[in-house]
Amino acid sequence: MTRQTYLLIDLLSVLVPVIASFHPSSRLYRRWYALLPAIGVTTVAYCVWDAWFTHKGVWGFNRDYLLGIYIWNLPVEEVLFFVCIPYACVFTFDSASKLFPIERATSRLKFFNYFLVAALGALVIIYYPNYYSVTAFTVPAVIILMATIKEVQWMRRFYLVYGILMIPFMIVNGLLTGTGLGAPIVWYNPGEIIGLRILTIPIEDVFYGMGLILINVWIYQGTLHKNNQPATTLQKK
Repeated sequence: MTRQTYLLIDLLSVLVPVIASFHPSSRLYRRWYALLPAIGVTTVAYCVWDAWFTHKGVWGFNRDYLLGIYIWNLPVEEVLFFVCIPYACVFTFDSASKLFPIERATSRLKFFNYFLVAALGALVIIYYPNYYSVTAFTVPAVIILMATIKEVQWMRRFYLVYGILMIPFMIVNGLLTGTGLGAPIVWYNPGEIIGLRILTIPIEDVFYGMGLILINVWIYQGTLHKNNQPATTLQKK
């Protein structure tokens, strides 16, 4: 592997979704007015979070796999990660929206949401004050709780899509955390995580990614709704 490794992971992650976005069945590029705010907001927010944790030594980056260009204290590849991955995930969600009709929130879905929020809340209490564990579990818990209260109609679809995304997640995050490489591209302070891993991936990454994609989808869906796009509605009218 070379110093272009992390950059190649970013670009390959988004290559197919970008190309497919111009297919007549998708045309995601036409919804740039919803896509750009979603990716822009989360990129800024997560880069601030990322930069702070890097400064605190919660995690760091292996220079052997980096170009050596930094924004704040973050490698440029890490900043691109928050553009490429959300784009690919929103594309997947948007494609799924055409296959699965919008559904109303059911009592079963609400129960699952509240159960997940309670479970994540319990983990926050148990593993306080681990920086990464607490924040990784808190962000999706808060968003899921808000989605349940507002009765957004796309949560079941989100869980389905996120389950599908676990396949590329395992590949991308696996590479970033060292699966198949001589050393991890991103390393974690063992004192700031639970220590439970899926192969080389900290379990916190699953919920970190969930929070990231949830925010992107929420903003994307909300912007479509405000612009009277009926195909993907944010919540009940």
